[in-house]
Parts: sequence; C-alpha cells; structure tokens
Amino acid sequence: MSPVAMSLEELIPSSHLKSHIYAISIRTLLVISTLIVGLSIPFFGLVMSLIGSLLTMLVTLILPPACYLSILRGKVTRIQATLCIIVIAVGVVSSAFGTYSALSKIVENLRS
Repeated sequence: MSPVAMSLEELIPSSHLKSHIYAISIRTLLVISTLIVGLSIPFFGLVMSLIGSLLTMLVTLILPPACYLSILRGKVTRIQATLCIIVIAVGVVSSAFGTYSALSKIVENLRS
C-alpha cells in the first residue's frame, strides 16, 4: 500500500507538503478501504492465497533464474545452469501445490 500512498501524496500541492495530516488521511483511507474490501468479498483470504501461490512463486523462484539463464545464455557454467533449473523446478512444484490447495479450499467452501 505504500507505493499507492506515496503516489497519492505526490498529488498534494507543494504549499501543503509540510502538513502531515494529508499523508495520515490518505493512508487511513487506504487502510479503511482495504478493510471494507476484505470484509465484503467472500473467501477473500482464499482468493489471496490463490493469487499468492501463483504470483509469489513466479516472481521469487521462477522468473529470476529464468532471466539469469536467458541473459547469460552462453556464459553460464553447467553447475549454475543445473542450480537454476532446480530452483525453477522447486518454484513450479511449490506453485502447483499452493494453487491446488487454494483451489480445493475454495471449491470446498463453495459447496458448503
């Protein structure tokens, strides 16, 4: 939420920058709006776990070694390539288990 708050704070006129009341108000409204969304959407936690299992593993375990291998295509040693492939495989397996778990819980809650 901090990047959103910082972007909104940039819209404050320069004559009001010294007053912290605007920054506090923006951050408070963002937290309240997040609370309202979280309480109004059924299974919000399960949807967030589904998104997290897909995107977190993609961004943290799959893309970095894939980009590393892509950028340094001919300069990577066999050990580095093997380790990158192992990290990618762990990311894919973890993402698959997390996605399956989240989807099964969502289906279970929809049936009951």
